[in-house]
Amino acid sequence: MGSDEQVAAAIGRRLAEAGVTDVFGVVGSGNFHVTNALVSGGARFVAARHEAGAAVMADAHSRVTGRPAVVSVHQGPGLTNAITGIVEAAKSQTPLLVLTGATARPDVTSNFVLDQAALLRAAGAVVETATTPATAVQEAVRAHRRAADGHTVVLQLPLDVQDAPCPPGAAVPGPPEVLGEAEPSADAVARLAGLLTGARRPVLLGGRGARHARGPIEELADATGALLATSAVARGLFAGNPWSIDVSGGFATPTAVELLGEADLVVAFGASLNQWTTRGGSLPGPGATVVQVDRDPEAVGVHRRVDLGVVGDTARTARALVAELARRGGAPSAQRTPELKARIAGGRWRDVPYTDTSTETLIDPRTVTIALDDLLPADRTLAVDGGNFVGYPSMFLDVVQDGFVMPLAFQSIGLGLPAGIGAALARPDRVTVAGVGDGGFMMSLVELDTAVRARLALVVLVYDDAAYGAEVQHFGPAGHPTGLVEFPDTDLAAIARGFGCDAAVVRTVRDVTEVVTGWLAGPRERPLVLDAKITAFPSWVLAHSFEEH
Repeated sequence: MGSDEQVAAAIGRRLAEAGVTDVFGVVGSGNFHVTNALVSGGARFVAARHEAGAAVMADAHSRVTGRPAVVSVHQGPGLTNAITGIVEAAKSQTPLLVLTGATARPDVTSNFVLDQAALLRAAGAVVETATTPATAVQEAVRAHRRAADGHTVVLQLPLDVQDAPCPPGAAVPGPPEVLGEAEPSADAVARLAGLLTGARRPVLLGGRGARHARGPIEELADATGALLATSAVARGLFAGNPWSIDVSGGFATPTAVELLGEADLVVAFGASLNQWTTRGGSLPGPGATVVQVDRDPEAVGVHRRVDLGVVGDTARTARALVAELARRGGAPSAQRTPELKARIAGGRWRDVPYTDTSTETLIDPRTVTIALDDLLPADRTLAVDGGNFVGYPSMFLDVVQDGFVMPLAFQSIGLGLPAGIGAALARPDRVTVAGVGDGGFMMSLVELDTAVRARLALVVLVYDDAAYGAEVQHFGPAGHPTGLVEFPDTDLAAIARGFGCDAAVVRTVRDVTEVVTGWLAGPRERPLVLDAKITAFPSWVLAHSFEEH
């Protein structure tokens, strides 16, 4: 390496060598050189139309792959545009690395001057800064390693440091940081094994912290006769397992609510047990013993009281429990019966009878979702936005493991479309569905251009009630005026066609079938936007969504 290489170029090159393969962003002068160096090093750059979209795309990409993607933005407004996506990623503990320019430290006259570090700390991100030309490359490598360990990390790159020559030897990699997996204590394993041995109706609940632990947790469930469930964001973790009752919490099916209410022991692996997963504290029932397993001791017991906290990696803890139970001997609980298996199999939301509210010009949101579920390949990825509609794509569309992205930790709307784009780029072998409301779609539709340029096999299902439906359905029945959150009907399909998408307004199952069947038969190289004009009524998740908000 010659001493004439700029620090920005050395950082980009070294990050590519460290394994960065996917970069999302909007390029300006403050991140121009480092982004080009990443591309020269072999990384793919996805040019989003707005930094907010770039951050959410990278977040979704990381959730699907489990590897930290990179966001690259200009200093000042480029960073502030991305803040909502960064907050979402930080709250979700997404492994993500954000590279942002920063004004040169002596420069106090720049229009871009901003206390970025304070802003980012308030957003919940880990903040790193390239401090000197001699240390910048190693600081970048450290930031990437911290991101890979499950953190949202923002690396500030001051312009004076970026532009400086990289001293000889400064980009030579240092010793790797050892990121060991936490082993549970023998005492904790013994105590939890005792609880599992004595339980008659145990349930093992997996969160995003257990995404790597499906096999060991299922083995533990088989050894104990336990049922399986997930938090909403981890939906699909146990897809295909006949003893999975799907999601716990606000999205739970009536069958899942009954079974969780009857459980005498719930062991949560890598799940925070927040108000969403416990349905406002009502799940599991008051008689259940609750155990939380998490590698982070500060995460245990934050959202609700637990009877036992086990600090340890979820997969290692499950394996240790299987070994301890085998050593002790004994039979699993007797709750797994053929009758229960049939009850679980017939207990999906789409199997629950409902009165179809469709008319000649509007389609029931449940009906359109079931129709799409029947038409699309089973191996799919799903990303959703927030709103009154959110339960329908989230629970009426089947998903596979690592096939569900729910960017709602910050409860922002407008993230579903870019999340779908990031997820589609992560798994181009799958059809990806983005289930969004018309309000969130309007906020983010500029990223249709990104999806078109990437030639994605993406289906965007817009639940179009010409309103912010959650507010209409929550405040309207109480007698409050809702005109401020209602809008004229818009032909969203026409807008999508203007971006180069395939698109159609759909009002009936026949419309959906004709359009989707035709698109599936083609090359699937243009995103398909379905502007579903839906009937409007309060969804079953609405009351829970407004609790404590």
